[in-house]
Amino acid sequence: MRVANLDGRLVLVTEEGRAVDVAEASGGRFGPDPMAAFADWRGFASWAAERLRDDAPGARALPLDPARLGAPVPRPAQIFAIGVNYREHADEAGYPPDSLPVTFTKFASSLTGNEATVALPDGNVDWEVELVVAIGVGGHGIARSDAWAHVAGVTVGQDLSERIAQLAGTMPQFSLAKSHPGFSPTGPWLVTPDALPDRDDLAISCAIDGETMQDSRTSRMIYDIPELIARLSAVVTLLPGDLIFTGTPAGIGNRRTPPRFLRAGEVLTSRVEGVGELVTRFA
Repeated sequence: MRVANLDGRLVLVTEEGRAVDVAEASGGRFGPDPMAAFADWRGFASWAAERLRDDAPGARALPLDPARLGAPVPRPAQIFAIGVNYREHADEAGYPPDSLPVTFTKFASSLTGNEATVALPDGNVDWEVELVVAIGVGGHGIARSDAWAHVAGVTVGQDLSERIAQLAGTMPQFSLAKSHPGFSPTGPWLVTPDALPDRDDLAISCAIDGETMQDSRTSRMIYDIPELIARLSAVVTLLPGDLIFTGTPAGIGNRRTPPRFLRAGEVLTSRVEGVGELVTRFA
């Protein structure tokens, strides 16, 4: 199942690539707000699966314009971001694997959707393609074996980072340097785990103007998705609609020789197998 934010309204995406308005199709059972599904994710998922069957009645399916897709989860209560979570990225960055996932936050005002145009601030802006997890059912102390049952779906994300401010002080400023407007593009939609070819092993990549910059697989994470959920929820209470940026593989700009950063006019295309393609433009 694919769930999207089309012009600020919650929609289901059909196999034919068309949109079904959830509020209309459910007769008002679920509201039009893209966050409405998280109030009762299991109930919503059950209804949506039935609605997407070929013989199910309801609202007509409308053409889906990718340029009109906003962030699938536009107002999460919490955003968790994980650093150096791929072995090859830890190696290129010069960080030994830690005994705990390196965790920071990205502020929700930095979220944007597919085909967004991001204004580059002063400094050196880097790319970091990531698989982003949306929590469907919250909890504290979630067991690793139960973790996938708490996931609503996954989407493609970019953890854009302004490296000068991030590394200027004695201690790095991860959260601020990664939260300029538009620095957390996500999309194009949320895909439920059952619709993925292999939820634990997905190809992940990004390219600038067609040139591949990162290319890996999510199975190379140091802490996989169940482990991240277990580790995070051992400390905090995860809430429905929370997002987890799960880390980036090798190939970022500031570890290249010479360093390479994003420039105005460039197009960044990020991909995750089974999810789709997220396009971000820079001005």
